Amino acid sequence: MTFAARITRQPIPFDRDQGADSAGAFDDLAPELVELIRGAAGSSPYLKSLIDRDRDWLRQAFEIGPEAAFDDATRVEGDTDKALGSSLRLAKRRVALLTGLADLAGVWTLEEVTGALTQFADLATDRALKHHVGREIARGKLPGATEDDIATAGGAVAIAMGKMGAHELNYSSDIDLIMVFDQDRYDPVDFHDARSSLVRATRRMAAMLSEMTGEGYVFRTDLRLRPDPAVTPVILSMGAAEGYYESVGRTWERAAHIKARPCAGDIAAGAAYLERLSPFVWRKHLDFAAIQDAHDMRLRIREHKGLGGKVVLEDHDIKLGRGGIREIEFFTQTRQIIAGGRDPDLRQRGTVQGLAALADRGWVPEDVAARLTGHYRSHREVEHRVQMVNDAQTHRLPSTGPGFARLAAMMGEGDVAALRARLAAALDEVHTLTEGFFAPDEPRAAVTGLDEETEAMLARWRNYPACRSARASRIFERLKPDLLTRMQKAARPREALTQFDAFLRGLPAGVQLFSLFEANPPLVDLIVDIAATAPALSVYLGRNSQVLDAVIGGDFFAEWPGQARLAADLSARLTALQGDYEGQLDDARRWAKEWHFRIGVHHLRGLIDGAEAGGQYSDLADAVLATLWPVVVAQFAEKHGPPPGKGAVLVAMGSLGARSIISTSDLDLIVIYDPDGVEASDGRRPLASRAYYARLTQAMVTALSAPMAEGKLYEVDMRLRPSGRQGPVATSLESFRAYQREEAWTWEHLALTRARPVAGEDEIGAAVEALRDEVLNAPRDIGKTIADVVEMRTRIAEAKGPRGPLDAKIGPGRMQDVELVAQCAAILAPETPRGVMEQIDQGVAIGWINADEAAALKASYGLLRPMQAAAKLLTEGTLDLEAIGQGGRDFLLRATGEASIENLGAAVAARSRAAEEAIEAILARKPGEAAT
Repeated sequence: MTFAARITRQPIPFDRDQGADSAGAFDDLAPELVELIRGAAGSSPYLKSLIDRDRDWLRQAFEIGPEAAFDDATRVEGDTDKALGSSLRLAKRRVALLTGLADLAGVWTLEEVTGALTQFADLATDRALKHHVGREIARGKLPGATEDDIATAGGAVAIAMGKMGAHELNYSSDIDLIMVFDQDRYDPVDFHDARSSLVRATRRMAAMLSEMTGEGYVFRTDLRLRPDPAVTPVILSMGAAEGYYESVGRTWERAAHIKARPCAGDIAAGAAYLERLSPFVWRKHLDFAAIQDAHDMRLRIREHKGLGGKVVLEDHDIKLGRGGIREIEFFTQTRQIIAGGRDPDLRQRGTVQGLAALADRGWVPEDVAARLTGHYRSHREVEHRVQMVNDAQTHRLPSTGPGFARLAAMMGEGDVAALRARLAAALDEVHTLTEGFFAPDEPRAAVTGLDEETEAMLARWRNYPACRSARASRIFERLKPDLLTRMQKAARPREALTQFDAFLRGLPAGVQLFSLFEANPPLVDLIVDIAATAPALSVYLGRNSQVLDAVIGGDFFAEWPGQARLAADLSARLTALQGDYEGQLDDARRWAKEWHFRIGVHHLRGLIDGAEAGGQYSDLADAVLATLWPVVVAQFAEKHGPPPGKGAVLVAMGSLGARSIISTSDLDLIVIYDPDGVEASDGRRPLASRAYYARLTQAMVTALSAPMAEGKLYEVDMRLRPSGRQGPVATSLESFRAYQREEAWTWEHLALTRARPVAGEDEIGAAVEALRDEVLNAPRDIGKTIADVVEMRTRIAEAKGPRGPLDAKIGPGRMQDVELVAQCAAILAPETPRGVMEQIDQGVAIGWINADEAAALKASYGLLRPMQAAAKLLTEGTLDLEAIGQGGRDFLLRATGEASIENLGAAVAARSRAAEEAIEAILARKPGEAAT
């Protein structure tokens, strides 16, 4: 489509004579093109000069269309410094003319205008860099380099920063570049010579682009964004740059790298370099401390530029001033920094794209993102018109009435007053929308009327590690009045305050967390709720405060995803870290802790009950095991070769096998493998099959339970394997089959009722399932089985008794006792379910348990199971009703459905006593003898 057919708006000539002077040379063209020339030349002396200088080329551009004209304008040629420099300057003039007219006429959108300017900047930088690196190679100054290395600029790469990096260049932008080179391309003994050669090439490249000649300039080139520009050369080795950012890189440098991209030279090396810098830019935890850093930077810019105070349109800086472009960019980049480490979708270079991603992920309200996007585009168009008047590097609005009249004319508006009103309103709204995010409210009035004990506690807070730094202390002092006010509204303020004190005391540092609280006030309510209800969870939070990231990540209160989606999510994360085994283990810990915390909070707040929590904890453990096992196998195989034979399977036992683990459960596991006649592995360091699987099992246990930077995943208990502690940690399928058929004790068959393959090879898992069915359904001596259970019950009772009246697990008629008789029913019955309630039903089905006895067992277990789940969320030790406070007691009552602690105690005693009587009656008979 021709240029004329795409015109959607027209500038108005501010100086009609100037406009008519240029338009006269085009009066044979379409009227809309003549009108465009008249308006552009009559409003911009700079565009007039370009129009008059390149009339013939412009005619051709109008005919072939803007995209083809751009391609023609950017055909850069020249083998000498002079020829290339001249060609680049000619291209710059034509690109400036084409984009200026396409912008004024609405032929191109803002993004197309800035994209075209950026595309030419990339081309110009690449041509200039490779030209001067080629000269160094031709002179023999770049060690070991040949002409073939010119294509990759000898490993040098220009990293585009700022607007160039984001494809957002304006008409008079500097181009901000960080120049680095791949030092690994050179022998260490040649490093200094190579760097010196590339320094010369870089300086000459910058001069070729920046120098003002009779033909103009290409781009003012700024290399000062590199690390320590006052003392470092204009191009650094990638290793040196990475070392700087990893050790002393600052928040503003992280923000600058959001937009960074390789634009010239060795693009592949530049992309790899930026990927290595990714952990510096994108932190693994939510980084709310960046808000204060950005706010401080904004204030420094305003103070340095004298841009504070109320907006006066005359001479106002549309970029750096109040309500300007930079405020929208800071708003966007800071939120990207906060959450981009956890959500790669937020890692957008462009401001508009960044706002859209933030809105899509719930970090910015959609209406706010839409309004800021509209203002950003409008501000940028105003900025462009201010600059295109005289090709001036300015961002200031006109200082006079005629200046505003010229601006209005360029924007195709005749009503200057309306333009001014719209600008003022836009600047004000941008400032309003962004300032509240950056500048927290002043502290509320201090809470008064505190007793001496509370005052003493508050005084201690200043000495806790989290509050010692000046920055953390400053943020916390702003938070403290609101925290105290919220805690005073808790059901038991004193308990809430005491438990919050324990939480605060455990924090190793405070800046990040306090910044997170300040930006998310509802999170404080959750902390107060936890502090007032679940002391153990509060202390856990103090040691693992990073799990709070998940609360504001967007899906914290969504529906439970289920085991399959959890496993897929974790698998994707670990795949992204392939090659970094320790990083994979740490990331698995971080991920699992967040989900573990989510289950606890949902349980605490009554969103799920104890049974649902048990299922979710089990889903989480299953997902971890299923995903981590192949990672451990792959790591182990690197040294010892792939698993010999058919591989192995992890079998869950105990409460995990029954899918009823609680918040503090260990994982009961056994490993079964099938060497399938293969004697040893085939690897760099081969192992006999038995040794291979034993050591692989130990590697898996270590992967789960070794303390790392992110703590442990789970404690693992393998005592339920054949022969317990005396047997090998991994058992061959053949040995397991023989042992279960011929040697296993009754208690081991009871344990087998809960066995469930959870990770590893499906074929072996199916073989284990088949063996379980075979062994548990085989004919057995019923009298001996029941006698063994009676003996086991007696030994358990002699070994340990209940730890108080509310011990859910140990004691006659309590959980362990009920589970014992339920498992016995399962191995006597033709079907062998894993759940306790279903096992009791099997006892009824074979006539061993009557209906009343089944009801008594289920009533006791149905009360004690949720009581145990709640109690372990409140405390890791013995349930102490005084220690858990009123909030904890209230939660315990909600979980069990009892009206008071007295009622709960009475119910536990009555139901466990009824269950005890039922169990003794059941164990005194054989199947088929139960009274109906």
